[in-house]
Amino acid sequence: MEYETPLFFHVMAYAADADRDVVDMVSGNPDWEPPEALREGLRAYADFDADRFQYPPSHGLRELREEIAARRGVDEERVVVTNGGGEANYLAMARALERDAGDEVVLTDPVYPYYPGKTTMLGGRPRYVSAGTDGQLDPDDVRSVASEDTAAIVVNTPNNPTGAVYPESTVRELVAIAEAHDAICVVDEVYDHYDLSGTFTSALSVDSDRRIVTNAFSKTFAITGFRVGYAIFPPHLVEDAKSRHMLVNVAGSRPAQYAVLQALRNTDPAYHEANRELLRERVATFTDALDRAGADYTRPDGAFYVLARFEDYPGTLENTERLIDEAGVAGMPGSAFGETCEPWLRFALVTPRLEEAAERLAAYFA
Repeated sequence: MEYETPLFFHVMAYAADADRDVVDMVSGNPDWEPPEALREGLRAYADFDADRFQYPPSHGLRELREEIAARRGVDEERVVVTNGGGEANYLAMARALERDAGDEVVLTDPVYPYYPGKTTMLGGRPRYVSAGTDGQLDPDDVRSVASEDTAAIVVNTPNNPTGAVYPESTVRELVAIAEAHDAICVVDEVYDHYDLSGTFTSALSVDSDRRIVTNAFSKTFAITGFRVGYAIFPPHLVEDAKSRHMLVNVAGSRPAQYAVLQALRNTDPAYHEANRELLRERVATFTDALDRAGADYTRPDGAFYVLARFEDYPGTLENTERLIDEAGVAGMPGSAFGETCEPWLRFALVTPRLEEAAERLAAYFA
């Protein structure tokens, strides 16, 4: 089997090995501080008795699952704490595909590259629906390709790479399409705390046994290295998901889960608003520089990415490497996100050197 291997780590390695200084705008690793309560939780954990250094419950610390369940308005038994959002999506897609209800997975174009990679790894067949570079998905387009072969519809809002935030009507219609075709609508909401538009609607607002919501604390608390995520399953799908999680991982990190629990319980909402305001400022700074460079670009409603298109400079891997070597700025090739993004480059606004990167791009393309 040939897997579709995402290019993120290749580009990051190329930038790290460059013979010049490079501003890294490749991956979504937040550069801001995690909540103080999370650090305090880690410090406290170091002094616990030795029994707290052993296996936690396989599907997550009970207190953490209860906290997630209370916040999301679901039963605690439906929550599986995972090894980051990546495993949450893997479990969700696996449950959709192993029901013998089709082998097709409907994905958007542009697409987060890990979704097609997981699809082929799990023996599914990707089927793409164009969302355009603005990322707004028309449910009628999804309805037109859905069939008895559709096992899952996988979407991401707020969206990577486009920054689109789906309106409530779109979320409801996507779930309805899944219901009509005995499919599962998998909604990845990992950027829910980075809705810059104020219009984000969780798929959990739709009462259905045909949707799975995935999320993680990687972006929420700026802790991508902690690998604490979760998935919320319908009751009839959750037990096998727990078994697969146990077989793949045994369990997640106990200290990381405890620290996340302390952050959930003790972090003021002002922490998240400050990070959103920082992102709004960075979007303005970066797009101003793109204006000076004569580029076309997207202005995100959520998440922290900007797509940019420069004249006669398509978003190929070759041009991405050239930009690293000649301008000292590392982004992602748009081609990594699908056919729609082939003319574009994607930049992650998660570096304190963003203004410097913007000036380098403006000078390079001026």
